[in-house]
Amino acid sequence: MALLEVTNLGISFGGLQAVSGFRLSVDSGHLYGLIGPNGAGKTTAFNMLTGMYEPDEGKIILDGVDITGKSPEFISKAGIARTFQNIRLFKRMSVLDNVKVGMHNKVPYGMWHGVLRDGVFRAKEKEMDQRAMNLLEVFGIADKAGHVASQLPYGEQRKLEICRALASEPKLLLLDEPAAGMNPNETIELRETVRKVRDDFGIAILLIEHDMKFVMGICEEITVLEYGKIIAHGDPETVSNDPRVIAAYLGGDDD
Repeated sequence: MALLEVTNLGISFGGLQAVSGFRLSVDSGHLYGLIGPNGAGKTTAFNMLTGMYEPDEGKIILDGVDITGKSPEFISKAGIARTFQNIRLFKRMSVLDNVKVGMHNKVPYGMWHGVLRDGVFRAKEKEMDQRAMNLLEVFGIADKAGHVASQLPYGEQRKLEICRALASEPKLLLLDEPAAGMNPNETIELRETVRKVRDDFGIAILLIEHDMKFVMGICEEITVLEYGKIIAHGDPETVSNDPRVIAAYLGGDDD
């Protein structure tokens, strides 16, 4: 069984069918791309997978559990974490505390321990600090753990957002345009970081990205959306040579 199985997923907003017949199968440890022109329905699909939108039809099965229409909290606990197209950090909090926020579903002490700040609280907080520092080490920003998040350069803010998502210990990580706004050097570094995350943490990664060089150089399998429907699927070479994909991006005759 695949880690993620999506069948016949669809959603409408008023009279607009934003996504229709969407299907996806992602194996554990897989690096998967979801691409398409602006307005193709990619982020809408992500929002259904993470519980921000409730689909009108279809099924989402994660590791054997039906998460269709469940709350974002339920889905996070089930094992899906995500980043956003526009970076959403707690910019006045420290880098370290931003990562610890990602552990909120797995806080290892009860309310009264937190209120009393007793020995259990201190021991568990120390443990969480160490886990957060280990994650920051992976991304090469551990030396900035005490910095306010807004002080980080743009590329490092992207890394911090991915780091925070990993703190929830997901089975599947969704990255929504992780290379957006990055310069070429930052994009190359991010590509290596994404590979490292997949290899070191053994999790599946599903990403949306407009940078075709980034997608084709990192993804093992790609699905292409246009007007909310799948128009192509396969490995990078197959997808990049598909006439429908070329027409969708560059324009062409519908025939």
